[in-house]
Amino acid sequence: MRRTVHRHLGKVVAGAAIAVAGTAVMVAVTLPGTAGADESGGTGQAAGSAGQQAGDTLGAAPGVVQQAPAEGEKGKGRDPLTDDETKRVEQIAVNQQLFNSMENVDGKRGPQRLDVELADPEPSELDNPNAPRRADVTFYDYKDDSVVTKTVNLDTGKVEQTGTQHGVQPPASNAEDVEAAELLLASPLGAGLKADYKDATGSQLTSPDQLLLTAMIYKATPGRQSGDLDQCGAHRCVRLFPKVKNGPWIDARDFVIDLSARKVGKLTG
Repeated sequence: MRRTVHRHLGKVVAGAAIAVAGTAVMVAVTLPGTAGADESGGTGQAAGSAGQQAGDTLGAAPGVVQQAPAEGEKGKGRDPLTDDETKRVEQIAVNQQLFNSMENVDGKRGPQRLDVELADPEPSELDNPNAPRRADVTFYDYKDDSVVTKTVNLDTGKVEQTGTQHGVQPPASNAEDVEAAELLLASPLGAGLKADYKDATGSQLTSPDQLLLTAMIYKATPGRQSGDLDQCGAHRCVRLFPKVKNGPWIDARDFVIDLSARKVGKLTG
């Protein structure tokens, strides 16, 4: 049976309850929009999952934007994007100017990739079996806390539309979950997490790789939290739900990691 480690990190939560809470997080992220005034859905994915790998931060060498690859394997109609299509979309969407002007979660040049998905067809194309396949690729720019979405036509290899939004917080990527854990471990507020891990395993916690990570985007209610956490929503902030690999959940819900400011805060009240 799953256990919850709570000795150092706050109030007691029964093992079954935290397991259900974790499941609720994972279900919530499939729903559109925000889950409430204070919080919205997070990744719902374990660190190192097959669905999201190092591609969360673009894989080009520093300062280099690779040329779009050959078309490779192509899907048809409303088939899910193939791996080749996904790679091609990402590299078409990011030109040199965009790469140089944006910043990822590590504070390096280049946008932070959040998601790539098949785009809906145009209304006039709904009954056309030969309608072009398009993909929406979504990035987060930590330089100005904006969400950038580009629609790429896979038939022509061109960007057809670009949208930029502020104050919008899509679910975090696996790379952002890992960075949040790194910041928490480096903070004095991470002492309880380390102590709980030691109690559960007998080993020292030194790396996010030792945990399975689920995260939820956190949005502050104006006036409810003092200090830096009031910026969450305009800033990109997450709460972590860490789990020991093959072990218990660790209750870290009171902590908020502001990825934009690279700070860790604690919820009060």
